[in-house]
Amino acid sequence: MNTRDYVKVQNFKCCFTRLKIVASLPLADGWILERISLLANPNLKRPKRFWGVYTKLKIFNMTNYKKVVYLDADTIVLRSIEDLFKCGKFCANLKHSERMNSGVMVVEPSEELFKDMVGKVNTLPSYTGGDQGFLNSYYAGFANAHVFEPNLSLEVRNSRLTPEMERLSTLYNADVGLYMLANKWMVDEKELRIIHYTLGPLKPWDWWTAWLLKPVDLWQDVRVGLKESLPGTGGGNNANDELLVKFLFFIPLLALVACYYRPFFELQKDLFGALCRGSLCNYIRHLYYKCRSGAPYSAIGVSSNSNQQFTNGTNAKLPPYLGGISVLVCFGAAIASLVAAFAIIPRQVMPWTGLSLLYEWTFALFIIIFGSYLHIIYECGRSSSNQGTFSSGTESPSRYNSGKGHQRQASCCDAVTWYYGLGMGFLAIAAPSLPCLFGITALFSRLGLMVGGGMVLVAFMTYASENLVIRAYMRGRGSGLTPD
Repeated sequence: MNTRDYVKVQNFKCCFTRLKIVASLPLADGWILERISLLANPNLKRPKRFWGVYTKLKIFNMTNYKKVVYLDADTIVLRSIEDLFKCGKFCANLKHSERMNSGVMVVEPSEELFKDMVGKVNTLPSYTGGDQGFLNSYYAGFANAHVFEPNLSLEVRNSRLTPEMERLSTLYNADVGLYMLANKWMVDEKELRIIHYTLGPLKPWDWWTAWLLKPVDLWQDVRVGLKESLPGTGGGNNANDELLVKFLFFIPLLALVACYYRPFFELQKDLFGALCRGSLCNYIRHLYYKCRSGAPYSAIGVSSNSNQQFTNGTNAKLPPYLGGISVLVCFGAAIASLVAAFAIIPRQVMPWTGLSLLYEWTFALFIIIFGSYLHIIYECGRSSSNQGTFSSGTESPSRYNSGKGHQRQASCCDAVTWYYGLGMGFLAIAAPSLPCLFGITALFSRLGLMVGGGMVLVAFMTYASENLVIRAYMRGRGSGLTPD
């Protein structure tokens, strides 16, 4: 049997870090690094990501090989593809309404053929704006080509003329997009050779695709089964990502702990300032009042009505549009937290790792952002209470100024707050998990169920955010009105 070389084609415009990693492949797995120059895309109207795809045509000029099997980076080989080397001069798969797909190709390199292609790149149209559209124009009669038959005997194969073009069956280029439409493969899954993940940005190495596309499980299974060739690559791991993941795991926890113990740090800051000013006696007096004011108090009941009744009989009116603004802030905080989490998490971590980090970062950022907003509303409520009391003449400003350090701080972590917070967290986890819980694998059914769960989450977040902000405002007023 002839030996097969594994060749990685890399252009010079790749960043230095990636080039350095790829250059270590020959020492690790026996790969051969073929560095080539860029072949510019002549099409003005094209997707931005297609800027260098015409470089793929250079595989037709790899004349140091008799036959080249080309695979896109978003394909995965499940079983032996040795049969593909029996192809004639050119083999590819037909899909997309009688369009040839260039993700899997078998090429018989020829310098003459390559020069002819290069001479026509500026004249032949490309319906995709890339190499695939050009190859469809170059091999205009490909849709009428015969299907490649790998089981033909050697005698029969040698007795006939070598065909110019042959069509590969779906076994050699199974389009995951077609699977998601029909929720099944069009051929026997046990016979699949190559799967091609063609759904645009949903690539198998991105951790979130495993939660949307069932066929990504096959890609992940192969990834987990990889042996360690480069340091830290066993089981599909990446040494650099592992260190970053550990770092990302602890940052939100430390941030939440810091926010929780913020009063402690403020206390230390006050102590340091008092020592620097030499007014330790004043600080001790301040601390005494703060401790004395920590006596238990009755909670203030609130409702969504604009006029609220305090337990001491004082009427309070909510600021206009407070509920609506709070709902917008809540959803803005949720969206900003989710976007930031996606931007921070490395794309190529394992699916469970990515999902865990996504929830951790989203929840932590949301708690910090929306919690800060609730604290601002709480302070606004306390400020408005103090102003109302001063203007009524029942208390003097000096009374409140002297008592500033020993007024009660209303706790933000009461039972009702926990109820709303845990409710939003539970629904945020349950909404995307429903397809897995019910065993639904069809893409559109999954998305539909997620959207339904998301609508329930939106309704609950609207209700919870409005009630939480009203409680924060009223508790602030109650704190400002309570005498020492």
